[in-house]
Amino acid sequence: MASNASSTTEMTRRGLLKIREFTILTAVDGLDLRGNAKVSAVVGIPLRNLQQRRDVVTFAASAPIAAVTALLELLAMDPLEKVIAALGEHADTPSFEQLSEAIDAVSGDGATTDDIVAVLTFAIAEEFPAAPHCRRLFEERTDLALPEMPVVAITSTLLSPKVTDPQIKEQRRQRHEEEKKRKRGPTSQRPPRPTKAKPTPQVRAASNEMIGVANEPAEVRRSLIFTPAELDRFNPEHSAVGTVVIVEVPFDATDPSAPEQRSKVRPALVVAASDDELLVRPIYSSSAPTRHVFRAWRRLGMDHVSYVDDTRVALSVAPTESLERVGRLTDQEWNVQL
Repeated sequence: MASNASSTTEMTRRGLLKIREFTILTAVDGLDLRGNAKVSAVVGIPLRNLQQRRDVVTFAASAPIAAVTALLELLAMDPLEKVIAALGEHADTPSFEQLSEAIDAVSGDGATTDDIVAVLTFAIAEEFPAAPHCRRLFEERTDLALPEMPVVAITSTLLSPKVTDPQIKEQRRQRHEEEKKRKRGPTSQRPPRPTKAKPTPQVRAASNEMIGVANEPAEVRRSLIFTPAELDRFNPEHSAVGTVVIVEVPFDATDPSAPEQRSKVRPALVVAASDDELLVRPIYSSSAPTRHVFRAWRRLGMDHVSYVDDTRVALSVAPTESLERVGRLTDQEWNVQL
């Protein structure tokens, strides 16, 4: 019987195969993957290959699962927000009936089958609490039935280890030994010098492992680039940096429907601070061209997908005030987010 991990991987790949090629390629073509330091090679290289080769089936069947999941997240973000809104207070742990009704409501509002499949598959891949209900929807609804995995001939890639024939390895070893003998010259008549006993492979492996653990560098938090004016006012190394706080953020424009409202209380990521001010990037519940998915929203206990803005806002709030703190980003989350 397949393990739960392997069945999750298979359903993730089959879910991507269910989505139309046009939808997938349109999304992939909108990505800028040239030298993007924020995208790891295991994700960026397969997606760049997909941009060039246009072979969705091969990508879905053979690309690293991290790349497949990243593409599903891209396709699922907007419709997922609508599903969460439809679930309302049941968004964290919906029942099957509640999820089914939310899917019907979102579909009635214009979501396509591609949207629904992307949301359900991404929830399975990320093992959301509702993942079992997503599996059941795929099994019970004929319009959502997933295709079987195709047999794809996988060609060698930069991500696939090169396999060398053992016979060729032995021939190379022999040539290497003969070359060393020629360089060494005539065999000396002196008796061999005593040498220390070499450690066994097991001892060497254990020693190397201990050295590797001891010398493995911790991830270093990436530094942001600030303007001279910002550096005059704020300290990028302040202890509050990296914390998500609840603060009142002013609107960047007046809302014609409610001109009296000038600000709103919302979460914000602190990127620098002083004794009496914070420099933050506001976090919103809706997407926009200057906003990106806030990756740590689920870990920090937010009840819906959130988006952090690129815009930095200065607030006259002292870090020492009794602010409501949502949590703090790890160094890895900071580097991925920024």
